[in-house]
Amino acid sequence: MAPFRILYQTPDSLVYWIIAHGTSRKEITEHWEWLEHNLLQTLSIFENENDITTFVKGKVQGIIAEYNKNHDVKEDDDTDKFKEASSKFRKLFVMPEEEKLVNYYSCSYWKGKVPRQGWLYLSINHLCFYSYLLGKEAKLVVRWADITQLEKSATLLLPDVIKVSTRTNEHVFSVFLNINETFKLAEQLANIAMRRLLDNKGFELDRSLPKLKKKSPKKVSALKRDLDARAKSERYRALFRLPKDEKLDGHTDCTLWTPFNKMHILGQMFVSTNYICFTSKEETLCSLIIPLREVTIVEKADSSNVLPSPLSISTKNRMTFLFANLKDRDFLVQRISDFLQQTTSKIYLERELNSSDDEVSSHHGSLLSCSPQQSLASEVERTFNLNHSSVPTASEALMTVYRRRSPEEFNPKLAKEFLKEQAWKNHFTEYGEGVCMYRTEKTKELVLKGIPESMRGELWLLFSGAINEMATHPGYYEDLVEKSMGKYNLATEEIERDLHRSLPEHPAFQNEMGIAALRRVLTAYAFRNPNIGYCQAMNIVTSVLLLYAKEEEAFWLLVALCERMLPDYYNTRVVGALVDQGVFEELAREYVPQLYDCMQDLGVISTISLSWFLTLFLSVMPFESAVVVVDCFFYDGIKVIFQLALSVLHANIHQLLGCKDDGEAMTVLGRYLDSVTNKDSTLPPIPHLHSLLTDNGEPHPEVDIFRLVRSSYEKFGFIRADVIEQMRFKQRLRVIQTIEDTTKRNVVRTIVTETAFSIDELEELYVLFKAEHLTSYYWGGSNNPTERHDPSLPYLEQYRINVEQFKGLFSLLFPWSNGNHSDPLAARFFRLLDQNGDALINFRDFINGLGVLCHGDLTEKLKLLYKMHVLPEILHEQEEPDSAFEATQYFFEDITPETSISRDSKGRGEKDDGFVRVTFKTEKVKKLSTPDYRHYLKLWNEETKPKQESTKDLPKLNQSQFIELCKTLYSMFSEDIAEQELYHATATVTSLLLEMGEVGKLFSSCSKKDAIQEGKSHSSSRDLLDLKPTEDALDLGDIFIPAGLEDKSSSREEVQVHDASEDLPPMQDIKLEDSSLKEAGTSSAMLISDDETKDDTSMSSYSVLSAGSHELDDKLQCEDIAEDTVLVRSDNRPERSSHLGDRRLPHSTSIDKDWAITFEQFLASVLTEQALVQYFEQPVDVASRITNAKNVQKVGRPRLSTSDYEISLSG
Repeated sequence: MAPFRILYQTPDSLVYWIIAHGTSRKEITEHWEWLEHNLLQTLSIFENENDITTFVKGKVQGIIAEYNKNHDVKEDDDTDKFKEASSKFRKLFVMPEEEKLVNYYSCSYWKGKVPRQGWLYLSINHLCFYSYLLGKEAKLVVRWADITQLEKSATLLLPDVIKVSTRTNEHVFSVFLNINETFKLAEQLANIAMRRLLDNKGFELDRSLPKLKKKSPKKVSALKRDLDARAKSERYRALFRLPKDEKLDGHTDCTLWTPFNKMHILGQMFVSTNYICFTSKEETLCSLIIPLREVTIVEKADSSNVLPSPLSISTKNRMTFLFANLKDRDFLVQRISDFLQQTTSKIYLERELNSSDDEVSSHHGSLLSCSPQQSLASEVERTFNLNHSSVPTASEALMTVYRRRSPEEFNPKLAKEFLKEQAWKNHFTEYGEGVCMYRTEKTKELVLKGIPESMRGELWLLFSGAINEMATHPGYYEDLVEKSMGKYNLATEEIERDLHRSLPEHPAFQNEMGIAALRRVLTAYAFRNPNIGYCQAMNIVTSVLLLYAKEEEAFWLLVALCERMLPDYYNTRVVGALVDQGVFEELAREYVPQLYDCMQDLGVISTISLSWFLTLFLSVMPFESAVVVVDCFFYDGIKVIFQLALSVLHANIHQLLGCKDDGEAMTVLGRYLDSVTNKDSTLPPIPHLHSLLTDNGEPHPEVDIFRLVRSSYEKFGFIRADVIEQMRFKQRLRVIQTIEDTTKRNVVRTIVTETAFSIDELEELYVLFKAEHLTSYYWGGSNNPTERHDPSLPYLEQYRINVEQFKGLFSLLFPWSNGNHSDPLAARFFRLLDQNGDALINFRDFINGLGVLCHGDLTEKLKLLYKMHVLPEILHEQEEPDSAFEATQYFFEDITPETSISRDSKGRGEKDDGFVRVTFKTEKVKKLSTPDYRHYLKLWNEETKPKQESTKDLPKLNQSQFIELCKTLYSMFSEDIAEQELYHATATVTSLLLEMGEVGKLFSSCSKKDAIQEGKSHSSSRDLLDLKPTEDALDLGDIFIPAGLEDKSSSREEVQVHDASEDLPPMQDIKLEDSSLKEAGTSSAMLISDDETKDDTSMSSYSVLSAGSHELDDKLQCEDIAEDTVLVRSDNRPERSSHLGDRRLPHSTSIDKDWAITFEQFLASVLTEQALVQYFEQPVDVASRITNAKNVQKVGRPRLSTSDYEISLSG
């Protein structure tokens, strides 16, 4: 509750109304002033107190509603009780606002043998448990992404148990009020997490939830409603093979009048945005799909005792469907009318677009008649082209074009084929034709007997649901073909490689026409779905689809296969096929147990099932037999493949039990599948590739494909689709977590030889690295996390982190992360590790950096620190050529610091041709008349080769970089035990380096003078050190300290330190502006006049940089001890010195460009101070840092790394 409130009370009432509230007196005063001007004056016109109350309440509610409307504030559907639970959840587990609670349940958690009663909280990314009993508190946090097994089981002692397993622990929960609801929700959330690991599809709240009736109570959160609606929609789409974006609006019990048997069938009606569907209570009795695009009339018929609440729906093909016994007919009709109106407006819009497109395209011809591919065919093939295009196109199914019939085939086989066609035509007459056909047991019988060759493509489209997507996306395929024309990527390369391996034995794919059609379909799909692109086995399946369907139809059949019927089968890791392989093993263990152990020992199941599932038996059976399997698959889904695979094992059970190795078992199964024949086929025999690979033993007796299919339905037809889905979920957890573990092992194996970390340490660090990525994925970050996780990339590149995530890990794991100044250092470190400049680093980069700090020697650590600061600064004001030059300067380590200056001075008068010019120590800048790419390639090749970096190769450190290095050194020791001693040592080293830089600058300036001046300039180093810097006093960046300070014993004059960068962020870079020769003499003018310098006899020759952060107000007090300037931290702010005033110099005059030091000088200076040597050589306890990183609790998020945090007990 806010501390300040304005309440309204009617005099005769005890009820107060909160009109306004504020967090401060100023805020609440502003509210009161607004009320005085806009509300209080109006109240005087009312005579009745009740009228005033009504007016005030209405006015305030109106203001709130108007604000919400203008600021697009979503209505909060959650109840107060749920909001309270959500707040408690975030407080208990330190979760941010982004972590949404879905639901919470009362249950018991078993810690050992003791149950602890408490609350189970299920959020989008975590499963959490909290208990507080008898003064003891228990907490548990488990990431959904780390769960390896989730199952519901029952024992004698615990009838209802949910078991949650991770890689390290197993957690048991029991005593649920509604265990089924809890388990289903947990399953769904775990599935979302697996989907995120698999293809980066995160969770987004669906705002367009189905409308609730007014009487419906809001007992659950909006998020829970959303997830429930998603689950129902998924089951609905799977049941009726509908497009993947179809959302179920609602369902109701009803009856359907079926004219073919004159009965009212009891079932359920489902209504969604674009479809009305029906399925009978008895599953196989009848099902019906009515697309709203086909509906012409929806009307309420008159009710009667025989037919209560009837509803009649008529379609374009003159079919009428009569539903009755509808409980809420009026509400249903209103919803259908709303959807019909939306559908009609869509159709009109598409017609207008198509008519306008037709006017344009009529001049260019149809895209279907113009192939995007360039023909390489001979002149003979060109004469075959009837469409006058460069390549023959498949405007119809390839089977009709390349059908070859021998004279002897015009007999019983053709007669049987004719009878099949007649049977289907009769079926259409009785049960309807097209999408709105009644699908009954009779339809299934006809499919099992075999679909006629001429009707196969049409019925595949119908049963797969592809016909719906094709009807609602006119012109989509043509657009894709046009867009993909001439585009090349990895997918198109793989497609080209596999084109001639696709049914090469069939005549349709022995010429350019079939190959070109296959190329277009596969390429179009690769551009439609880049996540899949192209996968091996897609070419085999697609070539069969093209034989029986037109190009566009084959494309939509492929869409149905890859995205709905065989989910995740054809991605880079064939996860879907591996999942179904696990399901098949589970089914084999249950239904052929005597064979299962033997097959597992031989390792055959995993070998055979992958090819069977990926190609739907097309690659292991004779073609004319395999298409019968495809017929059944399109009608009944994946259960057909499981049934058939179990039947094949069952038929060969005795031979397989006698096999001694996997090769023998494969031969047995291969010979059996080769012998599967289709005696009804009218196709000429096509040699089967698999049969050429079997042994020369006696052929297996022929097996009729129709008998095999019917046998599979009789023996294993009871396997239900929903059971398969349940088993798929279980296996998906296992498969994806196995893939993640494999990725971790491969990454560790790749880099273990490059670092001093042990394998166990690397695995722990990888878990932390991955967890940091996932945390940012959950709760957002500075850029899109999907860019940092791509499962298709090599193992090392799959997880990458950006600079913000690196800062989090830096503060937990890296030894130099002391105090509040670690972020700027982490940012510098990140830039050094980010070698390719994409603002992301992989695990190898991360380990290389951490390895130097944890296991490197003194020189390596100092070299790393030096290189962090010698990197070119990022200047946001620069244009592209400058940033490109900086990148080049970074990658070529042997470029001198003067390169940028020479480029600026020489490049101004030259025309910018886009090429980067680089000056090396051994050569001068020269303009390239023509770009020598071989030269650049040679340089790049030399850079990519691992070489031992010499300290002499490191560029010099200029003055601004030296300033930043000094700041870093001072900030590193802020929380060290030997802080004071380290400050003294740093001050000594800084003074020494400053003197070295000044000496080097004088030598550099002397070399520029004439020979006479050069001869006179030689003097002893002591003379040089005694020079008074009158014109060359050192202004260290934005912080200036006068040269020399009084002794302790004397009365000290406090000096104001100017910090021009106080208004800038800690990592703000200093821009070096060009100055002319005229400015050079005055570029280092002093802030203190020469007279003032001479008057202060106690001043030493050189000043020292003040330490401290730009963000901190505390300054450093300087004392002169034994002629070394030492910095001591003081909480007292020095008073402003009157003689300094507010004068400041621009950046161009505050940096001495001639000043520079080398790494050797930096290293030698540090080695003179034992305190610094001990600091950089002190051993690092990696194990304790990893443990601390696991257990540390950061503000705004739970512990970073652990997949399930240990139960913490207190009290």
